[in-house]
Amino acid sequence: MGVQTVARERLYGVCDYYDAESLLTDAERRVLGRLRAFLDEQARPLLADYWERGEFPDQLARPLVDLDLMEPADLAGTSGPDRAPARGIYHGFRTFELARTDGSLATYYTAQAGLFRTAIRVGASAEQQARWMPQVIDFSLKGVFSLTEPDHGSDIAGGLSTSARRDGRDWILDGAKRWIGGAATADVLAVFARDEADGQVKGFLVDREAAGVTVQKIHGKTALRMMQNAHITLEQVRVPDAMRLHNVNSFRDVAAMLRAMRSDVAWIATGMAAGAFEAALRYVTERQQFGRPVGSFQLVQEKLARMLGNVTASLSLVVRLTEQQDKGIYRDQDSALAKMQTALLMRETVALAREVAGGNGITLESDVARFHADAEAVYSYEGTHEINALIVGRALTGESAFTR
Repeated sequence: MGVQTVARERLYGVCDYYDAESLLTDAERRVLGRLRAFLDEQARPLLADYWERGEFPDQLARPLVDLDLMEPADLAGTSGPDRAPARGIYHGFRTFELARTDGSLATYYTAQAGLFRTAIRVGASAEQQARWMPQVIDFSLKGVFSLTEPDHGSDIAGGLSTSARRDGRDWILDGAKRWIGGAATADVLAVFARDEADGQVKGFLVDREAAGVTVQKIHGKTALRMMQNAHITLEQVRVPDAMRLHNVNSFRDVAAMLRAMRSDVAWIATGMAAGAFEAALRYVTERQQFGRPVGSFQLVQEKLARMLGNVTASLSLVVRLTEQQDKGIYRDQDSALAKMQTALLMRETVALAREVAGGNGITLESDVARFHADAEAVYSYEGTHEINALIVGRALTGESAFTR
């Protein structure tokens, strides 16, 4: 006699073909359902307009925070600083849900929930974490991760040129950072600078309104247009030693943060591929050509199958990576492989989605165009394809192919 199971209503349906969602608890799915309702009802109607304007819909910021998504009390049954942390699979699907709606929304939220939170979790001392982490979780302390520089991206490990020098009980910072998403609305900037005394990289929480800090919006972007990226200039900026991240004493400590954060970007890439696939599927089932739905043609169905294969493969990668990290297994090559491959598959998926939507695939009305353009930014940030490939290659061969 076969085992009978009770059918459950699925959140992700066709884009989650092998039902990775089944790994979620009912409580986790309820929280994600709240997020889905918010995105569908309040966010989605605004996306095309604000993307074209190159502005972030600020009216979504407070309601998004109020959803209590970072460490939901619903999942632990308790509230406050002692609540049990949410599982990695929940955090992953939260990012996936945001990204399948819009890449800028996902990037905006993970700037706090992923990048800045990781800077505190990994870089701050136990005393600093006790003081700052509750504020990070409830967004009363908003921050951004400021590593990339105008002249140093892929070579930041050796090329980082922002300087820090000790001056009594303070530090003096000079330099510039670029492509820092959300800087204009942050309370503090997690800035990484090279100590002039020992040549090692240190981390600092810099008040955005401190004397000597200038934040300028980067204009003219063709991807993630809603996300406000900034160029930051630091001129003789004074930072108390109490605001130095006490566990960041070399670039090795920064690399530990990157190792943890790349899984977030892999979930974003997977979610964007899923969103593009769903938008394309909607289009080809509604659009008629030659007296038939576009989706009835063989060549279109082949492209749909490839898109679904890409999304399914990506979900499998990020789910397994997240399971490993929940066990405390963090390896550079694991997160690098996941980011490299999901971003590559995302890039192909959004191109196929645009293709099956024809000329309408370049208009914001179809949603496909947004995913197609935004994917280029995600493909490059948090480590380019080539850099991540070299991290994996180094692990495979034991030989570093990085240029010195």
